[in-house]
Amino acid sequence: MQTQNIGTRGQTFWRQISDGIAIQQLWLQFHSEARVSYRLYSKEVDWRRNQDETRGQRFKRVASALFWAMVLKLSPARRVLFVLALALLVFPGFDFRYRDVQVQMPNLSFFGAIALLILLALELADRVMMKRDLEIAKEIQTWLMPAEPPPVPGVELAFATRPANTVAGDYYDAFLRPGAPDSTAACAPLLLVVADVAGKSVPAALLMATLQASLRTLAAICTSTLELIERLNQYACEQNVGGQRFTTAFLADFNPVTRQLTYVNAGHNWPVLRHASGAIERLETGGLPLGLMRNTRYEYGQVSLAPGDLLLVFTDGLVEAEDDKEEQYGEGRMLAMLSTHSARTAREVLQDIMASADRFVGLAPQHDDITCLVLRVP
Repeated sequence: MQTQNIGTRGQTFWRQISDGIAIQQLWLQFHSEARVSYRLYSKEVDWRRNQDETRGQRFKRVASALFWAMVLKLSPARRVLFVLALALLVFPGFDFRYRDVQVQMPNLSFFGAIALLILLALELADRVMMKRDLEIAKEIQTWLMPAEPPPVPGVELAFATRPANTVAGDYYDAFLRPGAPDSTAACAPLLLVVADVAGKSVPAALLMATLQASLRTLAAICTSTLELIERLNQYACEQNVGGQRFTTAFLADFNPVTRQLTYVNAGHNWPVLRHASGAIERLETGGLPLGLMRNTRYEYGQVSLAPGDLLLVFTDGLVEAEDDKEEQYGEGRMLAMLSTHSARTAREVLQDIMASADRFVGLAPQHDDITCLVLRVP
């Protein structure tokens, strides 16, 4: 009876720490996370081998560089604690006797282990606090982007985003714009936007929030898509301190009555327009990404959509998604998925594309934000 209780407790304990995940999947997850961490530290290591450097010297230099790359990520106080813990772990203790003099130092590895546990607890506390703040930031970010597409007669619209980290630098939006040309109260053009801020996580997310606010404001003022993108570029240049935070974007006005799409591609991945006939058209007319040159002049393109036509706008996180062999998903697989969806709704096409990318990637970590927007004329 006691043996059964111990076994039951052991199973309960294992389920709690593993979340019920199989050992093979746990190992794959650990292997994936270890690769990400290794990439983080190895960026600071000079892997080039000097001509007069032996193999042993190179190993010593690389090991030392990796050690310092890891240690310097800690605060100064925690670095001292970490080094002290390592010293205590490897210190064997000694017993010295000479005539009437006896000095004995016990093995202090136990205290080294305790010091490492304290350091782990401190780092976990920081991680939990940061994670809590990031979750709040994620919740705020979700408020900035629509959860459901606006109701527009004669148009199917679906979108999805998946951040690589808790918060993302990708941005999508879709809303009716009464201020656009040829608009009426009964039928305003639909403004579509998909943007990708250079970088990831918090810095990109902050710039994305300012981009969203300025776009919403300018959309009510500017009378054309071309004026909107130029004004948006001027604002992005003002915010691009140091010239490193540019943004690729695709903006389009879609008139649901005439089914005409007027667009500007500001350095973004070329959206795919799949016609009902099966022909593929890429929407590439535009100019440079936002935030690079204040006086950039953009061009606009126009295309008419027919019933059955489908437009896919995506960020590079989709086509550059990698599996555990570092092979990219690629545009070929994406286009192949589109070619098999001639009669499906926009939501079904979106779900199948995202599922296809998930199957390809498997358990490999996501390196970039993924955002897709699908518009279909039924």
